[in-house]
Amino acid sequence: MTLALQPIADPSAPLARRNPVAKLAAALLFSLPLIATLDPLTPAIALLIELAVVPLFGVRYSTLARRAWPLLIGAFGLLVTMVLFAADRGGTLLLELGPFDVTTGVLTAALGLILRLFAVAVPGVLVFATTDPTDLADALVQNAKAPARFAIGALAAFRLLPLLGAEWQMLTLARRARGIDAGRNPFAAVRLFVSTAFALLVGALRRGGRLAVAMDARGFDSGAPRTYARKQVFRQADAMLVIGAVLLSALTLATTIALGLFRPII
Repeated sequence: MTLALQPIADPSAPLARRNPVAKLAAALLFSLPLIATLDPLTPAIALLIELAVVPLFGVRYSTLARRAWPLLIGAFGLLVTMVLFAADRGGTLLLELGPFDVTTGVLTAALGLILRLFAVAVPGVLVFATTDPTDLADALVQNAKAPARFAIGALAAFRLLPLLGAEWQMLTLARRARGIDAGRNPFAAVRLFVSTAFALLVGALRRGGRLAVAMDARGFDSGAPRTYARKQVFRQADAMLVIGAVLLSALTLATTIALGLFRPII
């Protein structure tokens, strides 16, 4: 259980070197309209656009796939949920699973949700794969005028995430050394997982409390003006990135509406 949180892109790529706030704003503005419709075409077009600009971020497709593979678990969960609990089962009947009818309507709705999941998540993966966490915190404070206590606290929490993986391994090895092992018993494995996760949560809360006290002791809540070691400048190219994301998002919605496939969520 390890976490890789450092940027993995070529820093000289055109979009990788943009201001972190600009990249974050572009990702949010491009993804926001995707939650306004239920049709599968809108997220499909958005996903094609996102995959087309991946090289501009300096990220290899194989690297993106390694970062985004957990989305496949979410996609499978959505498919199972729709098959079991979909309210609208219209369309052609394809398969009968006991009391559950798998129809073209169910699969279309599931496809729309799965594509939306990928289309919303991929921009976030690209932003964090091409941005140094310290640069993001500095840009949030300097350019987005976020409170320093919030931005630096979030940065500290982000930096501490890899420790969770190391601590999980330590807890697992310590319990195994004491003879606490689930073996092949699935119920014992679940019970052991829950107890280990609870121990990890307690340790994380204690560390978070110590971190908050340390930040207060260093004046992060004093309200006094702070200086910055690294200046983050919001340039014209950064503004163009945000504007381009808005225009592409509008073009995606306009295409779906023009084809008569737009299905508003409300």
